[in-house]
Amino acid sequence: MAEQESDTPLVRLDGISKHFGEGETRVDALRDVSLEVFPRQVVALLGPSGSGKTTLLNIIGCILDPSAGAMELDGELVLHEGQWQRSDLRRLRLEKIGFIFQFHNLLPFLDATDNVAVVLQLAGADSGTARRRAGDLLDDLEIGHRKYAMPAKLSGGEAQRVAIARALANSPRIILADEPTAALDSKRAGIVMDLLRNLAVERDAAIIAVTHDEKIFDRFDRIFHLRDGRLADA
Repeated sequence: MAEQESDTPLVRLDGISKHFGEGETRVDALRDVSLEVFPRQVVALLGPSGSGKTTLLNIIGCILDPSAGAMELDGELVLHEGQWQRSDLRRLRLEKIGFIFQFHNLLPFLDATDNVAVVLQLAGADSGTARRRAGDLLDDLEIGHRKYAMPAKLSGGEAQRVAIARALANSPRIILADEPTAALDSKRAGIVMDLLRNLAVERDAAIIAVTHDEKIFDRFDRIFHLRDGRLADA
């Protein structure tokens, strides 16, 4: 397991809360969650269905607006008193965050290579460089032989590995994963976790994963347990 090698967290949450609705219909999805994740750490968010895991992941990813709290990402205060401090959250996500979703969300009109390369091109890479980088990532995930396949022709496990390659394309320092190995067998799940671990070490990155996959529990440096929207222990 990785040792904490920095006193400065890549992700710092302070009092994050999220509720949906008001009055009698109000649901408190998150309640005063505070935690820190440091460079080179691979951590898990565990908890029963409805405990707030995915809600928390989406707030860290600047996708979902919180109701209260503060958040720092890579040393930048991006949320203060429940208000975003950046006007362009899309650029922040592109620069600093890689997403691996439970469902692959590949673009159906692009082949596997271009589904990965498009992220690099959005960040400014030329087409040739983007496709070469995409090919290398697909090879690392042992899916290079399917680099010209369209998403509809990929198996669930193949599509998920392409989605993981896409998340790693810009070498982000913060990677958020929602059930990243659910569609993979033990061998492929190990390959994915090893790749994420290597990225964390090589790039001083932090990996935060929501998972129920018992095959990979021993791959995490730390496990945060959520229960009824609260951090049970850390």
